Amino acid sequence: MSIKKIIEGKKEWRAHVSRVKSLPQDYQIVYKEIQKYLFKVGPVELGEGIGLLSEILVFFEEGVAAGKGVLEVTGTDVAAFCDALIVDSKTYADLYQESVKQKIDKKK
Repeated sequence: MSIKKIIEGKKEWRAHVSRVKSLPQDYQIVYKEIQKYLFKVGPVELGEGIGLLSEILVFFEEGVAAGKGVLEVTGTDVAAFCDALIVDSKTYADLYQESVKQKIDKKK
């Protein structure tokens, strides 16, 4: 990765964080929990930029503009909300399972 891309990525991330901080407190709390959850579950595309997180932020900003509470937007089960977002995404756990399966298949 070039220095220019690293710098651009940092600028993009800082602008993103600034937008998150402008959300109401309840939205910020839920956003941070979603971010933690997604980083733990590990959708592979999170390593390729902030696309999914940016989409969530836009969704939250629309909820704020509509005067909705954060749980009206996500539902009361925030983990299920996250799972629905990444249902068709490949995760690092998927990659690991595939590599284990390949190793087992080679030993057969």
